[in-house]
Amino acid sequence: MSVTTAQGRAWLSERDCDLDAFRALVERATRLADHPHASSVEHNVLVYDSARLRAAGDRREVAAELVRALTDGPGIVVLRGAFPDASVVDRVTAVFDALIAEQRAAGATAGDHFAAPGANDRVWNALEKAALYDPEAFADYYANDILALVATAWLGPGYQVTSQLNVVNPGGAAQSPHRDYHLGFLTDETAAAYPAHVHRLSPVLTLQGAVAHCDMPVESGPTLYLPYSQQFEPGYLAWRLPRFRAYFEEHHVQLPLAKGDAAFFNPALFHAAGANRSAGVRRMANLLQVSSAFGRAMETVDRQAVVNAVFPVLLKRRAEGVGEPWLDRVIAASAEGYPFPTNLDNDPPLDGLAPPSQADVVRRAVREEWTPQALRDELRAAAGRRES
Repeated sequence: MSVTTAQGRAWLSERDCDLDAFRALVERATRLADHPHASSVEHNVLVYDSARLRAAGDRREVAAELVRALTDGPGIVVLRGAFPDASVVDRVTAVFDALIAEQRAAGATAGDHFAAPGANDRVWNALEKAALYDPEAFADYYANDILALVATAWLGPGYQVTSQLNVVNPGGAAQSPHRDYHLGFLTDETAAAYPAHVHRLSPVLTLQGAVAHCDMPVESGPTLYLPYSQQFEPGYLAWRLPRFRAYFEEHHVQLPLAKGDAAFFNPALFHAAGANRSAGVRRMANLLQVSSAFGRAMETVDRQAVVNAVFPVLLKRRAEGVGEPWLDRVIAASAEGYPFPTNLDNDPPLDGLAPPSQADVVRRAVREEWTPQALRDELRAAAGRRES
């Protein structure tokens, strides 16, 4: 529990980002005895033998231990041999290589949330693209029982899988340390606008993971982690601060992975892809983001239709002198305020980590006094960019 929670505050701010409190959380040792299904502790990270998990009699007990590891434990688990049949991984690797070749031939350069565009080979929505390219390879790959075990343990049934392929080529630079989706993709100002209980909620809405598609020695730059950092409540406001980044650079850990290994971590864990200093390893990882089934509204609403109907009223009332708060409240009730999900090939982040939301477009249209037709055209174009 953070100082903020102990004092009963409803909001977090940069003032709550106490490096000494952070240090007290992360500078602890992981005890193997506390995790009876784990095989070892390496650099404070729990390592599991997937064959041993498959043989465990009580899967619910295993799931409960994985949840403890991701919450109260170091926040990351490495699953050795998650894919015991290397040919299953190799078939999907061949699909990924073909997708990269097609992308290059088309002259496309995929952006990256935390690295310069073109620095890595990135394939957005690799899940759908792989399924359409080779359905049999896709099915054999995602039939994996260890992936399902961890996803169900963290999120329960009904979860949704998305996948982004990332290949860091020799010489590829490291990412900046960060937290992940949802709050991790927002600006500090926007994240601070969410109450403290949402900062606690965000990590349990997604599960981050990666499957190694090649052997990844440390010099190839497998992901850097800071165990236990997921427990720091104001962490979504801290990860950009220079003193926290410096601490990460000094204290992070890094584990080599073998082809077919998987790592899963709490999205609030401070982490970053490492620099590839190898002579010839194209470090290929299938990055998995698994989402809770509950991240949706009850009803389907045609937000474009609502916005187009209301927009002339917004212009009229603005001309009559209503203030920004009035306009913002109406926009919040009518427009989609969240920029995801989207098609990141067509709708990449331009300023920051997320593209503009529908609400952002409407606010701009009101501010710049667009015509209703101009807004209608932009909303239709934006909707088209979001389609896969």
